[in-house]
Amino acid sequence: MSTLRLILGDQLSDSISSLDGCDSSRDIILMCEVWNEATYVKHHKKKIAFLFSAMRHFAEELMRQNYKLEYTKIDDEENAGSFQGEIERILKKHDIKRLVVTYPGEYRVLQDMLQWQLAFGLPVEIRADDRFLCSLEDFEAWSKGRKQLRMEYFYREMRRKYDILMQQSEPVGGQWNYDTENRKPPKTRLKVPPPFMGQIDSITQEVMHAVAERFNNHFGDLEPFYFAVTREDALKVLNLFIKERLASFGDYQDAMIEGEPWMYHSHISFYLNCGLLLPLECARAAEAAYLSGKAPLNAVEGFIRQIIGWREYVRGIYWLKMPDYAQKNFFEVTRPLPEFFWTSKTQMNCLHQCISETIQHAYAHHIQRLMVLGNFALLAGIDPKYVNEWFLIVYADAYEWVELPNVSGMVLFADGGYLASKPYAAGGSYINKMSDYCKHCSYKVSKKNGPDACPFNYLYWDFLDRNREKLRSNHRISIMYKTFDRMNDEKKNAIRDDSLRFLNCIE
Repeated sequence: MSTLRLILGDQLSDSISSLDGCDSSRDIILMCEVWNEATYVKHHKKKIAFLFSAMRHFAEELMRQNYKLEYTKIDDEENAGSFQGEIERILKKHDIKRLVVTYPGEYRVLQDMLQWQLAFGLPVEIRADDRFLCSLEDFEAWSKGRKQLRMEYFYREMRRKYDILMQQSEPVGGQWNYDTENRKPPKTRLKVPPPFMGQIDSITQEVMHAVAERFNNHFGDLEPFYFAVTREDALKVLNLFIKERLASFGDYQDAMIEGEPWMYHSHISFYLNCGLLLPLECARAAEAAYLSGKAPLNAVEGFIRQIIGWREYVRGIYWLKMPDYAQKNFFEVTRPLPEFFWTSKTQMNCLHQCISETIQHAYAHHIQRLMVLGNFALLAGIDPKYVNEWFLIVYADAYEWVELPNVSGMVLFADGGYLASKPYAAGGSYINKMSDYCKHCSYKVSKKNGPDACPFNYLYWDFLDRNREKLRSNHRISIMYKTFDRMNDEKKNAIRDDSLRFLNCIE
């Protein structure tokens, strides 16, 4: 009798806990491309192709290590279409004594796993995903007794725990956080290095053909395809970032330039979130760049904060607060997602740019997601369930554990302030400061009202106006209400009229 070990598509690491203690002479590893996982939301075509190709390459690596592998491709005739169906099929072929899996990245998958012992009539061991730097038990212990779970304090504990950018008990440079130095606007034309472009081999070609044939009605462009699909190439992406982009990452991580979707960002979230890269090795690589004088502290600290701080923090929030967190809708909004989120056909150039790049690349950097796409969804009062679904569909690094807290908590303030201390709402001036998008827009960012005024300008005040009862006690935005109250009635009415006209139009 042998153990069946299931590896999911976001668990592509040799060090995954489900492989611990594997007897390569007897145990069976199962990997499967299943219809249910590719279609529970209609994922971006590039995302599906990336994960299927990475899975097949990882499977080949396991076979080179002499593991016994059962692999089901999406177009195999016997493909049962679900994890449970595939496990049942394998159990009929092999004498299996138990099933071992690693904790999944989505609550709904965990609920399925919890039923498998009864369904299959054999022991099911769900192991912790120790690729993360903070266990769920440790995060829960950290959260106890705290009125607010602020990421900054969690991040400092992670720095201490792993001794990263530390001098004994104090942070290198005397500060924990250099975010105030990481907000330079793109005043001059920046020379952004080209991103890593992966080679399309026969495995990826086969996957792309299958995706084009079976998922043709899904969102996004399948080509050009550029992802790294092996650990070797994922490490090349990391090393290229450290060498060519990290030094400028800090200064310009919030900047947006038309026609420059990649900027100085690392583009490693794809590979971190599916297991081809590990968080600690990425943080150590950046730390080494600082210690060797190849990158400044503000850039290195900002990058490390994203890896060992924010990423670990949102995972902790997700598992601490699910399943209720998915239903949060603090502002009680119900507006549907505008059609242009799927087509990019809007006269608002900032939205057009960010959505177009998302369609093409299954990627947008964090400020595009937060302060353009998310900011608009917040100000327009779009129902969180639609916004969450969209973000989960369109980005190749999106899994619910990372997507939901970012969108419901950070972007939409749908949790009422559990994750963020204030709504990240802004008018057109912020986008104008941090990008060149406004130069080629049909609307005028300098105008506050009227049909040719930037919609962000009046939607911002309208958002504050209609949500006053819910936000009036938030001290971080009280000054904005004082500014609004000083406006005369004519100005306030113009804000309400312009907002109503615009919002009716997008519906």
